Amino acid sequence: MGKLGELLSHPDEIIPMAAMYLAARRAAVLPHDPDLAFCYSMLNKVSRSFAIVIQQLPEQLRDAVCVFYLVLRALDTVEDDMAIDQAEKVPILLSFHEKTYEKDWSMKCGHGHYVELMEQYPVVCAAFQGLEPQYQEVITDICRRMGAGMAEFIVKEVETVKDYDLYCHYVAGLVGVGLSNLFAGSGLESEDFASLHELSNGMGLFLQKTNIIRDYLEDIMEEPAPRMFWPKEIWGKHGDSLEDFKDPENAEAAVACLNDMIADALRHVDASLDYMQRLRNRPIFRFCAVPQIMAIGTLAACFDNPSVFTGVVKMRRGQTAKIMHDVEDYADLLAYFRAFGQALAAKARAARGKGAESVGRAAERVVAGCSAALADLSRAENARMAAAARRPLSLPARALLLVAALLYLFLAWRAEGVRRWLGVDSPPAAHKLDYYNQIVASMFLGYSLFAVGTGRRP
Repeated sequence: MGKLGELLSHPDEIIPMAAMYLAARRAAVLPHDPDLAFCYSMLNKVSRSFAIVIQQLPEQLRDAVCVFYLVLRALDTVEDDMAIDQAEKVPILLSFHEKTYEKDWSMKCGHGHYVELMEQYPVVCAAFQGLEPQYQEVITDICRRMGAGMAEFIVKEVETVKDYDLYCHYVAGLVGVGLSNLFAGSGLESEDFASLHELSNGMGLFLQKTNIIRDYLEDIMEEPAPRMFWPKEIWGKHGDSLEDFKDPENAEAAVACLNDMIADALRHVDASLDYMQRLRNRPIFRFCAVPQIMAIGTLAACFDNPSVFTGVVKMRRGQTAKIMHDVEDYADLLAYFRAFGQALAAKARAARGKGAESVGRAAERVVAGCSAALADLSRAENARMAAAARRPLSLPARALLLVAALLYLFLAWRAEGVRRWLGVDSPPAAHKLDYYNQIVASMFLGYSLFAVGTGRRP
């Protein structure tokens, strides 16, 4: 099915796709500052969807998050480049945070657009040095800690789930911690976010583990050597080698291992939802919510799916556009998590492979938790509306209501004169219509006098 056929088969995604196209066009408009212009141009090249979401952040935070992202992408490019000798790579990772204060440091590594990023890294550094000091401090600290963690795992294999959690903390949990510090430093979110380390970390782990699961084939085919982070504690129960899973003959064992990996990733849903419900700034909420929803949607697509070992499994572009278009608040986030949790639970019930039961139980917990949270939100909203209904009308509202009632009464009883003044002919049965208007206007005036006197709402 071509792109047009796919779009026509999901008509509810047409408007979101158009909105995402327009948002991408807006994201392509670069700032006047040449250093920031390069940063946003590079952001559009390496991650179009992230570029769209980041552009919606408040102005005082947007540039800091953009530079933060590129600094960490550059660090990640060094780590991922398997052509760099280990003896050279480790010192670079350990000192990478210092490069942001240098004016001419660059290196040749990576592939695709990341080659340009690394060659033009001094431009990113110039943009970094133009940020406010509190943002620079956060970015430098996270870059230092992440570089040290990456260096640790250059010489260390991911053997246990504990190793896996630690590695994901270094490369993604710290991103969550850094973002929380940026949110708090901007004043757009509570200062408490700077201390939400566990929740920030859990949110990052949920995203990173999803990416590691989805990218199995890309990582195992990495040249000159594969770079894999599936923990042996999990995959060792299903085979002798991770590389064997891409062989169709081992599809059953591969899928069983995949399902165990997905069950492990779902451990972090509670932290993700807990973090999200604390956010108060709408653009920041949307910035964080979209990747979280796409993560659980990707896990639903990957579950019990042997295609993970033969190609790339990801959500449809129309689905992504709809998420970006629809999500406005915590209730929307819960509804999406519940929907994908239900999809996972249904697939787990139908699946016969190993690991399906643990995923099914985890998915059912997600559904139950989201349903309970949505019910709580509904009760809170009903209570809020009831309290608002009990609250007396303000004095300006009473005055406005009385003026409106008197104006309506005047027009109802002087309708014929108003029509003559406007030069409008009286319609057929005008007398009967005017009579009905007079009755309604008199009743409205009576209610208005009652409301003005008592302050009570209808």
